[in-house]
Amino acid sequence: MSINKYKVFMKVVELGSLTKTAEAMGFTQSGVSHIMNSLEDEFGFSLLIRNRSGVQLTTNGEQILKTIREILKWNEHLEQEVASIHGIELGTVHIGTFTSVGVHWLPGIIKDFQQDYPQIEIRLSEGDYQEIEDWIAEGKIDCGFLSLPTKEAFDVVPLQQDRMLVLLPMDHALSAQPNVSLSQIEDEPFIMPSKGSDNDVNRILANTSINPVIKYTVGDDYAIMAMVEKGLGISILPELVLRGQQRNIRLLELNDPKYRTLGIAVNSMRQVSPATKRFLNYVKKYPKL
Repeated sequence: MSINKYKVFMKVVELGSLTKTAEAMGFTQSGVSHIMNSLEDEFGFSLLIRNRSGVQLTTNGEQILKTIREILKWNEHLEQEVASIHGIELGTVHIGTFTSVGVHWLPGIIKDFQQDYPQIEIRLSEGDYQEIEDWIAEGKIDCGFLSLPTKEAFDVVPLQQDRMLVLLPMDHALSAQPNVSLSQIEDEPFIMPSKGSDNDVNRILANTSINPVIKYTVGDDYAIMAMVEKGLGISILPELVLRGQQRNIRLLELNDPKYRTLGIAVNSMRQVSPATKRFLNYVKKYPKL
């Protein structure tokens, strides 16, 4: 069975469309349809349900999806190993990231990495912590930036501790203080990051008896800053998120300083591809975090 057929199949699953797959891979739509029909003939069952809105996996297609993803992953490993023996660094590294790392770390890392390893392709997927963990566990990405510890039993490389800061309106009664305690803000209207991004705040609260008065739950960090600026409540966010912001808000450290630990995770360090290993080592030694 052809590896190329598997690649086409995975692209169809990713894009949900034979036409979009044809455009992305340089085939005709009929060519992609022929490849999928051929693969279904080889397997002896249907993989896709075709309808006007696109395609979706059959039950049998869902059952073999993870295995085909694994086959393609190990084929990629093989190609990279062979290239490495010939003294060539090539491959693809699919990275999961969240907004603050994507804004403040990755542009510099990727620019420098690609200058040193121009034949290694970088692909990015942005999500929240839970989505990134799921993608790693399912093999959809090679590695992912996360706040540690992770829920899954991944192999992780800790990178940096990031201070958690309290956000207050400038005219707030506590804004003149050098720092603030959790007990001082317990009764304040609180703006909580939405589920999937609230892990860092919940870790701070986990070992205390503090229960903030959650007035709003918001998914976007920059929306939280804007709401604090307008006096709608207070919040707690990591320092990396707040880097470079020019908003009219007061940032205070907790008098018992709290941090999130940022790192990068993989399913198993023993099974990562040569290109992914190269990227992990590069990030671990990167001086500009």
